[in-house]
Amino acid sequence: MANFEIIMPKLGESIIEATITKWLKKVGDTVAEDDAIVEIATDKVDSEIPSPVEGKLIKSLFNEGDVVPVGTVIAIISMDGAEVEEPAVTSVEVAASVTEKQTNVELTETEVVIEKSDKFYSPLVKSIAKQENISVRELDTIKGSGKDDRVTKDDVLDYLKNKTSISGKTSVQQQVSETTAAVKHEAPKVKSEAGDTIIEMDRMRRLIADHMVMSKQVSPHVTSFIDVDVTNIVNWRNKVKDSFQKRENQKITYTPIFFHAAAKALKEFPQVNASVDGYNMILRRNINIGMATALPSGNLIVPVIKNVDEKNLLGITKSVNDLANRARANKLNPDDIQGGTFTITNFGTFDSLTGTPVINQPQVAILAIGAIRKQPAVLETPMGDVIAIRSIMILSLSYDHRIVDGALGGMYLKRLKDLLENFDPNTEI
Repeated sequence: MANFEIIMPKLGESIIEATITKWLKKVGDTVAEDDAIVEIATDKVDSEIPSPVEGKLIKSLFNEGDVVPVGTVIAIISMDGAEVEEPAVTSVEVAASVTEKQTNVELTETEVVIEKSDKFYSPLVKSIAKQENISVRELDTIKGSGKDDRVTKDDVLDYLKNKTSISGKTSVQQQVSETTAAVKHEAPKVKSEAGDTIIEMDRMRRLIADHMVMSKQVSPHVTSFIDVDVTNIVNWRNKVKDSFQKRENQKITYTPIFFHAAAKALKEFPQVNASVDGYNMILRRNINIGMATALPSGNLIVPVIKNVDEKNLLGITKSVNDLANRARANKLNPDDIQGGTFTITNFGTFDSLTGTPVINQPQVAILAIGAIRKQPAVLETPMGDVIAIRSIMILSLSYDHRIVDGALGGMYLKRLKDLLENFDPNTEI
């Protein structure tokens, strides 16, 4: 009798675990090849796991809501379709087995929770902390250099080295710093009253909430604004949209034009297309622009168009339409939402003039596009100044003041304004 193990797949370069959200097949159900067995979710995207084989599901090793490490066996299918007498395997035993087999404990090990701490630490880090008498509170103050700011073995060893070198010489400034690092800011308790409706956040909304709070805590946000005359762009789109839809069977919006111009400007100001790692600035080689997309559920997801600077306007248009459609249909792949270096969000979709968007970590800037409205504007002509009706919009750029100063943010916006206002109305697509 042949059995086949269904493994929790690796759904992206940085994904080390996933949550089982729903079993689509129950124990005893017949499974055809390519049948979806279970729905899973990561902090990036939801997905289904299909069966590579035909048979009968004889074991499901985890429950709905369980968080499972990548590479873990989650179900067993009997390819003969028969019940198999085997010792019961619990989810705890499976997870423990995976932990024992993993060798790279700093990046891929199953992580455990340190008692009385809201952070996650690997077994190796926990062991070193115990041997060196590092308290949980002290461990929480160590800055992590691993994925998602996790504390690694090297971080702990460096901390011990520095601690030894300054032993007995703790200054008032260090005491204040340690106290500040240990302070946790908690939201005030809120009481519901008669008639109030309480709705629990779904998984995606909780992730968004945590990500936004983290971004505000990590980056000192500054926002700059500039108005742009996009009359040439509006007239051009009105001229080509019908023929484009007839030829390509899809719509053309303003979004691809903004992406095209934003990428050109990022090429000239690489410090806006960057990330911060401690006191290091990482200037990104690739220009991968995320497109903040509202979902029917009311949540938000940010699919990423890779290497925008290497695409022409037609290529960007097709990428924008493809990702937007698949995002709304919940058909994105994990790779579709990873690797962003800059983000654009469109407030104008909801007729908002402008806004102050929150930076999508670990990026250092996010561009917001406001609604396009017809307004009276002063134009300079050879015959003197005149007042004309023009299509005007407001761009806002939120940026991380650790490495993007007001001058740099302003120069980037000014360059973007110049590119958009000088858009060639004879552009072919």
